[in-house]
Parts: sequence; structure tokens; C-alpha cells
Amino acid sequence: MGHWFQHSIVATGRLPLFCYFVMLIVAFIATRINVRLIRAKIGWFRNFTVGEMHIHHVVFGVVLMLIGGVALIVSPGSQVGTAVAASVFGVGSALVLDEFALILHLHDVYWEEEGRTSVDAVFIAIAVSGLLLIGLRPLTWDYGTPVVNPAALIVANLVLAVVTLLKGKIWTGMAGLFVPPMLLVGALRLARPGSPWARWFIAGRSPRKLAKAVHREERWRRPVIRAKIAFQEFLSGRHDLPSTRRPRRSRT
Repeated sequence: MGHWFQHSIVATGRLPLFCYFVMLIVAFIATRINVRLIRAKIGWFRNFTVGEMHIHHVVFGVVLMLIGGVALIVSPGSQVGTAVAASVFGVGSALVLDEFALILHLHDVYWEEEGRTSVDAVFIAIAVSGLLLIGLRPLTWDYGTPVVNPAALIVANLVLAVVTLLKGKIWTGMAGLFVPPMLLVGALRLARPGSPWARWFIAGRSPRKLAKAVHREERWRRPVIRAKIAFQEFLSGRHDLPSTRRPRRSRT
């Protein structure tokens, strides 16, 4: 194990990324344990408040990200020092991403259904960091002897990634940045029914395609989503509070 770590992580210069990856996971798990204990009102675990103001942990995350980010910029170049700064940045990233839904909605939806967005954001960050750690790089692929200009390939991959994401295939789009053939599959396949692509190009134009997309969503996607939600709730707690966001006012 030690030889593998020295050969695959330290010797390849991936120690800072490894420390970031580990601290992102550890800090996220620790944060979720803490907030679940706070919610259950167990022991001395309580929200951090100043007077009547609840200080969310995203605030501490932003501070730690600033400290870790500046330390990475001014680091003298030693891998150990960079690894320490990356660890601090990883802790801050976990705290910020754990309240990503709050930033997105500008409203405290932590335990509401919208709060699952935070867990999705953390999972995506962990997945991308893991792919980088094993040596994959976004928008690069060994195609053998290049026939097309590499810059044109990058642009094409970006276009396919945007189409895939607009079709509601988030995981395929993110993974496809590292494995470009996945982008071609995601871009060609039918869009998910609630995606921007479906609203713009399918709804109202092709009822047959829309019905097919809904059928696929119910038949194949829903069971996967239910399994994902079950795993998320096992790890991070149930997001079961009713939504408290104000409904949008209709424009006249």
C-alpha cells in the first residue's frame, strides 16, 4: 500500500489533489453527522448563532476556501505545503457545497426537497475529483494519430457537453468531459422530459417524442432516482420538510 501511494500519488505530483479529495469526503461526512445530531437535538450539538443570527457553515467554508486558495497561490512549491493548503481548501469546499442549495435558492432549504441539490453538488465534486485523481483529464482523449485539429475536437466536445447537459443528462455530461464518447451518446439520445432541451424543441412540437421521453423517465430513470435518494438519505438525512419558498408572482 505504501509503495502504491508513493509511486501513484506522491511521485506523480497528485498528493495535493489526493489530500483535497480525502478532506472533501471526510469534511462532508463529518458535517452531515453534525447537522443530523443538531436536528435530533442530541447532547450539546446546536446551531451556531450570534444573538438571533444563525451563522450557516457555508460562511466558515468560504473563509477556509479563501485561506486555502491564497495559500495555494503563494505556496513556495513544496508538495507538502501545497497538500496542506489543498486540505484546507477541501474542507472549505465541503462546507460550501453542503449548502449549495441555500446559495442557489437564496433561501434556507437545507432539509427541504430542494436541499438534495447540495448532496448532488457534493457527489459531483467527489466524482470529478476522483476522475482527476486516477489520471483522467477533461476534454482530452487519445484518438491515436490526430486527423482533426485538436482545438476543433475540444470545441466539438464542449458543444456536445452543452447539448447533453441541456437534455438533462447531468452525470453523462460531467463524465463525458473525461470520456468524450459518452458525450456523443448523451447528445444523440432523447432528452429528459423536464429538461430545457425538451421544453424548447420537443414539447408542443413532437407529442410522440415527449410521450416516449416520459415513458423512459418513468420506466428506467425513476427507479434509479429512488435508489439514489435512498442512498443520499442514508448518508445525509431525510429532506422531508415542506417547501417554504415563496411562490413566484405571475407577471401581468
